[in-house]
Amino acid sequence: MATKLALLGGSPVRTHAFPTWPIYGASEEHALIKTLRTGRWGKTEGDQVATFEKRWAEYCQVKHAIGVCNGTISLQIALLAAGLPAGAEVIVPPYTFLATATAVVAANACPVFVDIDRQTFNIDPALIEKAITPKTRAIIPVHFGGVACDMDAIMAIAKKRKLIVIEDAAHAHGSEYKHKRAGSLGQMASFSFQSSKNLTCGEGGIVTTNDDKLAERVRSIHNCGRIPTGPWYEHHMMNGNYRLGEFQGAILNTQLDRLDEQTETRDRNGKYLDAHLSQIPGIIPQHRTADTTRGAYHLYCFRMDSKTFGIPREKFLAALSSEGIPCSPGYSMPLYRQPLFAKKNFGPYDGAETARAASCPNCEAICSAEGCWFTQNLLLGSKGDMDEIVAAVHKIYNQRQLLVTKKRALTRAGA
Repeated sequence: MATKLALLGGSPVRTHAFPTWPIYGASEEHALIKTLRTGRWGKTEGDQVATFEKRWAEYCQVKHAIGVCNGTISLQIALLAAGLPAGAEVIVPPYTFLATATAVVAANACPVFVDIDRQTFNIDPALIEKAITPKTRAIIPVHFGGVACDMDAIMAIAKKRKLIVIEDAAHAHGSEYKHKRAGSLGQMASFSFQSSKNLTCGEGGIVTTNDDKLAERVRSIHNCGRIPTGPWYEHHMMNGNYRLGEFQGAILNTQLDRLDEQTETRDRNGKYLDAHLSQIPGIIPQHRTADTTRGAYHLYCFRMDSKTFGIPREKFLAALSSEGIPCSPGYSMPLYRQPLFAKKNFGPYDGAETARAASCPNCEAICSAEGCWFTQNLLLGSKGDMDEIVAAVHKIYNQRQLLVTKKRALTRAGA
């Protein structure tokens, strides 16, 4: 028989830590020292970033990859390279990190929020078409948690309406859609290498594309508006110094050597959790369609149906944490409810003034009551670690009535 819930004074299911992140070793140390000793620390001087760009392009099955200073800038540069006019509308999901939409604002364009599919956590293609107006120029689908969006449907809409598609692949390093890599599915894609990401160098980003002209524009924008055939002090378009540094490139080259093995581990563990957590009433794992032939699982997402499970989400999360399983409720509000968007504090970017959201009940429900996340490092654990996650959720479900009736104990425990 299971012991009493840890939240109520019992012993926790798990008493040791999950794998830490980032994972690094002698190879990273050697690469950094080697780069340090070259004295060539900038992208235009060294070869680490250039090597990584070539390797990442090959990995993503594309012709071009341009490394930049972070994943927010990579989205912004992609939008600028697309040549959107001021006030152009860009369709984005409301359930994503702020940068997906603020990059649109910073490109002097207008984000239009379209609801997500409640099962996949990804933008719903069926609702995209309804949001398109004569001002719509682009769509930014987010492969949330590393589960690929329905790209066939999105690309079909884009082709019909002559729109550009920029994948936000910040969660999708190594994800595959019908055996094609994330980053190769739209006209352009953006990846982040921020510290929590599945491929990390602390801070960084990259733009991928198969389009030669778009790649030329991205390279120019990220390198002060220069062009390969022009002199150093000649600048051809609005730009910045958004280059990725050589130390970051060195780290990425070593981390890339680890990525496939780590991705296979996350993918295997994610499928295992899907199979076992879905057997518990009220736990609904993020739906992974058959088209996602490999999942990156930057997040392991699931919904908790409180009515079916028997307790509110906040009590469930408190109990799970006490059992030694860290779990987040995820985003607490849709992006359009953020003060920035609610008050339209867009500063000089008047192209965004008509930013709007369609009705987004799925996003509202996941934010307010249903959404739960495990971070990617948990999925680097063993099968035994996954069994402890499942055992903890089972334990809470089997003793859920105690969390309803023993309110005083919960209050003392801080739930």
